[in-house]
Amino acid sequence: MKVLVVGGAGYIGSHMVKMLLNANHQVITLDNLSSGHRDAVIGGVFVEGDLADNDCLYRVFEEHKPDAVMHFASFIQVGESVRKPDIYYRNNVTNTLNLLDIMLKFNVKKFIFSSTAAVFGEPDYVPIDEAHPNRPLNPYGRSKLMIEHVLADYAKAFDLRSVCLRYFNAAGADPEGQLGERHDPETHLIPLILQAASGRRENIQVFGRDYDTPDGTCIRDYIHIVDLCSAHLAALDYLVNGGESDRFNLGNGSGFSVQEVLDAVQKVSGKQVKVIDGPRRDGDPARLVADAKRARSVLNWKPVFTDLETIVKHAWQWEIKCLDRASKVSA
Repeated sequence: MKVLVVGGAGYIGSHMVKMLLNANHQVITLDNLSSGHRDAVIGGVFVEGDLADNDCLYRVFEEHKPDAVMHFASFIQVGESVRKPDIYYRNNVTNTLNLLDIMLKFNVKKFIFSSTAAVFGEPDYVPIDEAHPNRPLNPYGRSKLMIEHVLADYAKAFDLRSVCLRYFNAAGADPEGQLGERHDPETHLIPLILQAASGRRENIQVFGRDYDTPDGTCIRDYIHIVDLCSAHLAALDYLVNGGESDRFNLGNGSGFSVQEVLDAVQKVSGKQVKVIDGPRRDGDPARLVADAKRARSVLNWKPVFTDLETIVKHAWQWEIKCLDRASKVSA
């Protein structure tokens, strides 16, 4: 198939492009490179452009005629969304509507949407299944939930079939060392601890050690980037085979605490990490763990890299590569 990957130069999108190419799909990547990296797109056709540019979108669809679209081009920082809700609603909602409308003009009816566990808000129970109430706590989560509602309405009105994949915590890196996480600024726990282990960061701060968990630190569900992308591939097959619009949680199903992640990084890297203990952050639940049984059963999805040390090992390989690259640049 011809698959348009929007935001394909970013962390998740670039891994998705590689997996699609390995599965013998034709890939067109559209990215404005505001946070992505051109060298992360390892093959296929690349178009530098923005979802706000309707003329650009029209040209991409007219020239390349994609059969399906995967959308990764959202803004994702929770704190920033609170400070700048306008840009989050404009990019995550308005620009996605631009994309959907162009899809309808060209009769492209298969759409896979990068959603988030942030649509749930403070959990009533864990693990969190798809039936859990949606009460997002910030503009980021609300913007994603708005598009989920839009897609449900577009399915009824226009027969545009979609799969919304609600990520918990994407982690790790390409096992072959070709791709990895390169956010600026970095906000995700595992790469932050790895940077402290490699010396690119002085320390790591732990926000709260008095939660109702076995070691007192927050528990989160980390899903390997390869397993995350394989779920998108499974979702594409599901739509191709006539599957109806649906929403699925994506996670490991077993959470790991902040302290467990720290221990895993120090074991894998062989480095001691300087830790500073701080107070709890507002709005940090003690546990966020996915119930991903529906994705396993309906999409026939089978995650492979479920072990925390494996996730950390692949991310550490990438961190060492980034460290080597930085030292060569400064030399």
